[in-house]
Amino acid sequence: MTSEKNLQPWTTYGERTIYDNPWVKLALVDVEPPGVRRFEHHVVRLHRAAVAAVLDEHDRVLMLWRYRFVPQRWGWELPGGLVNEGEDAAKTAAREVEEETGWRPTELRNLTTYQPLVGMVDAPHDIFIGHGATHVSDPDDAEEAGRVAWIPLRDIPELINRGELLGSGTLVALLHVLAFGSGSTSPV
Repeated sequence: MTSEKNLQPWTTYGERTIYDNPWVKLALVDVEPPGVRRFEHHVVRLHRAAVAAVLDEHDRVLMLWRYRFVPQRWGWELPGGLVNEGEDAAKTAAREVEEETGWRPTELRNLTTYQPLVGMVDAPHDIFIGHGATHVSDPDDAEEAGRVAWIPLRDIPELINRGELLGSGTLVALLHVLAFGSGSTSPV
C-alpha cells in the first residue's frame, strides 16, 4: 500500500479545445500521471451551477416535477440553474428559485460546493439551503417549472427508493438535510 506522502499529482502539459459553445466545452488535456505514460484525457467543462433546497416551517421542501429529455423521464428536482459570468452563486440560487417556482426565498446559505463527476467533467455545483419563502408570482416559464409543490421531508426517502429524484444537486442537498437536519452545516 502506498503511503499518502508518496502520492504525487498528475502533470498537466496543456489543453486544446475540441468543441466549445455557450453551454459546454470539450477539451483534450495533455497529462502524465506518476509512473504512467503521458496521454490526452478528455475533459468536459460546464458552467458552475447553483441549486437551492428551500424548506418551510412544516418540514417541507420546495420542489419541481419536470420532464428531462436526456434521461427521458419525469422526476422531482430542486430549483437551480447555471451561474452567469460574474454572478454570485447565491444570487443565482435565489433568482432560479423565484423564476422556476414563483417563490422568493427568505434567506439562503451555502451548504457545500462539489464536483458531481470528478473523473472527466469539470462542473462545480454550489448547494444552498434556505428557510422560508414568500409567494410572489407564477413561475416565469411553465414548461421549465412543470409542477411546483412543497414536498414533506418524510416523503424524500420513498422518492429516492422509487428513483424519482433527478440530478445530483437534488440528492446531495436532500441527503444532507435528512442526515444532519436543515439547520446544520456540518455533521457535528
